[in-house]
Amino acid sequence: MSRPRPDRRSLLLAAGAAATAPGLAASAPAVHARRRRPVMVGSANALPGMQEQLPRMMDGLEPLDAAIEVVKVVEADPNDMSVGLGGLPDEDGVVTLDAACMHGPTHNAGSVGAIQGTLHPSEVARLVMERTDHCMLVGEGASRFAREYGHPEVDLLTPQAREVWLRWKEGMSERDDRLQPAKPKKSGQLYRYMGEELTLEQLLTTHRITGTIHCSALSLKGELACCTTTSGLSFKIPGRIGDSPVIGAGLYCDQEAGSAGGTGRGESAILSCASFLCVELMRGGMAPKDAGMTVLRRVTEQAQRGAAWQPELVREDGLPAFNLQLYLLSPGGEVAGVELYGTHAFAVADEDGARHEQLDALHG
Repeated sequence: MSRPRPDRRSLLLAAGAAATAPGLAASAPAVHARRRRPVMVGSANALPGMQEQLPRMMDGLEPLDAAIEVVKVVEADPNDMSVGLGGLPDEDGVVTLDAACMHGPTHNAGSVGAIQGTLHPSEVARLVMERTDHCMLVGEGASRFAREYGHPEVDLLTPQAREVWLRWKEGMSERDDRLQPAKPKKSGQLYRYMGEELTLEQLLTTHRITGTIHCSALSLKGELACCTTTSGLSFKIPGRIGDSPVIGAGLYCDQEAGSAGGTGRGESAILSCASFLCVELMRGGMAPKDAGMTVLRRVTEQAQRGAAWQPELVREDGLPAFNLQLYLLSPGGEVAGVELYGTHAFAVADEDGARHEQLDALHG
């Protein structure tokens, strides 16, 4: 007796299961207990915005409204060099911004990349989501779109950011005609970056700035949304876009599975589809922390493979020479914050208030 031929859907499901990477196979679908409480999770610099928005969330504020209002605090802060106004420019001294938002109940998203002269790219990303049939606008088109919807043109390069950029340019004198000051003066002035206070020398010598802010929010109604916004990698090649506006890399949100976002080396988040993978692992039954750690292990493996052609991706011990932080929120309100290295903080807000907690590090 002949066997019945499988239909097209069965074949596609079988192919998808066979293509799943070892160690990432989906287990039973996650069962997230629905708790009627608002929760927010995000990068450390999201704390001031969370403190402002938590009372409104307790009163029923929509999650997308909350997430965007949280990140707008840093976008408009000229003293914070990680995002928006006062953010560090590209190598030509131009501040370009990236942002994205995603709404769980409708599974819709919008983003802008390399947008210039706009104070709140997070709001423009929402306009892309709600007022167009597109997911992303970039460059001049994104800037023009912002003007059409009433966003005024703003000079985002502050005197502080210009000073840092000029000192960086002077430090490139081996490759150009600029000269460093004979004795650079140390003013003692501190610059705020991702919640830290750094000197000018620390900004220029300790690490490349990859400042970003992320917030995921769960409302009283149990709805999820998220937003990520950034000035991008400091002194980047003009036109570079990182992970923040890439749906699935810098953020991802699914009403049935969870929300996630990241900060740190954007290229590593893009290559691993980090936020999407976090959410899919939660969909398969993983707790947020376990999902985040699984993604960081994949990022580590990818860096080690990539070191064959780009040795600077790894340290002498073979581990990644960069950091990546991930922030996860389940539909049931469980949160996690993980990173490759360090003892950094992330922001959490719930019925116990808004506060910093310590990220869990994969490599100590």
